[in-house]
Amino acid sequence: MNALDLPKPPHETRVVVAMSGGVDSTVVAGLLKRGGFDVVGVTLQLYDHGAATHRRGACCAGQDIRDARAAADHLGIPHYVLDYEDRFRDAVIDKFAESYLAGETPIPCVECNRTVKFRDLLGLARDLDADALATGHYVASRALPGGGRALHRAQDPARDQSYFLYATTPEQLAFLRFPLGEMGKDETRTLARDLGLSIAEKPDSQDICFVPQGRYSDVIARLRPDAARPGEIVDLGGRVLGRHEGIVHYTVGQRRGLGLSGPEPLYVVRLEAEAARVVVGPRAALATTRIRLADLNWLGDGPVEAVRDLPVAVRVRSTRPPRPATLSVDPATGAAEVVLAEPEDGVSPGQACAIYADDGPRARVLGGGTIRRVDALSARPQAA
Repeated sequence: MNALDLPKPPHETRVVVAMSGGVDSTVVAGLLKRGGFDVVGVTLQLYDHGAATHRRGACCAGQDIRDARAAADHLGIPHYVLDYEDRFRDAVIDKFAESYLAGETPIPCVECNRTVKFRDLLGLARDLDADALATGHYVASRALPGGGRALHRAQDPARDQSYFLYATTPEQLAFLRFPLGEMGKDETRTLARDLGLSIAEKPDSQDICFVPQGRYSDVIARLRPDAARPGEIVDLGGRVLGRHEGIVHYTVGQRRGLGLSGPEPLYVVRLEAEAARVVVGPRAALATTRIRLADLNWLGDGPVEAVRDLPVAVRVRSTRPPRPATLSVDPATGAAEVVLAEPEDGVSPGQACAIYADDGPRARVLGGGTIRRVDALSARPQAA
């Protein structure tokens, strides 16, 4: 077995590397090339990058494509730029807009990884007779004793990206490799310098790649100019407190920008898309312990239909650590329910819920799903 847990020696092993033009994926290409692998670099043009060509902090912009090409030349590997704009628009951008208009808070990076990168790009890698597809994600993939591979949190918890990869299937995991899963960012940058890469000090991307300056409402307005409807801002009892210009300007848990005043701070508690209504309330109204999931992806052992009150840990935001919970799956419908040991606030439909075996720093990823319903504590009947 070679360093990637593949059966053939490196010089007989072809690896396609998804090169975004950033430090992480470029170091992966460099390490594999230095290790003697037959490396092919592929960069995806995912959206019309003309307006973002010189914008710093954006993934897959025009400058990133040039950086990837220059790095491939420096490393002496073949490099291809593929136009995936149509696929990305259909699979990610359009769904992102529809989700916001439905009052949800989508996580487009999850959908991008699930479809464009780990479905379409992986298929291309197979067409190129590759033995594996490697990426610069900070997540670990380890062989299971009985065969197959398991996904784990990265060694560096500050860089861990497992939250965005929970939808990876077992079949995809068998073909994917993540060489940075056991490294920290400082080590990655040191390797970039050792490899003589000009992008060794390049800043990390921060924004959603197709959302300039993080203004997602501008993107939605351009894609669905007639969809946003003005409506009412109401309290939990239905009393009208103000007006708004479209629910796409609001997310659950938001406090700023409501234009309301009162004796206590008010937060967006939920968005009612059909009525174009923004419901606000005190912070306590955001608390929940019960979350319903759709589109569950299962990476754990055994059939998912048999899961009942399974002790797990879950993340409902990428910036929050895993929290203890239990997972149950309805064997008839496949619907999943997570019950948190302690309340979380600001949980919104459309977000991702990643599920782990425990809350440890290198926990195994058991899968996850899209949050479809949140049962607020304040909305439940109180015990007599």
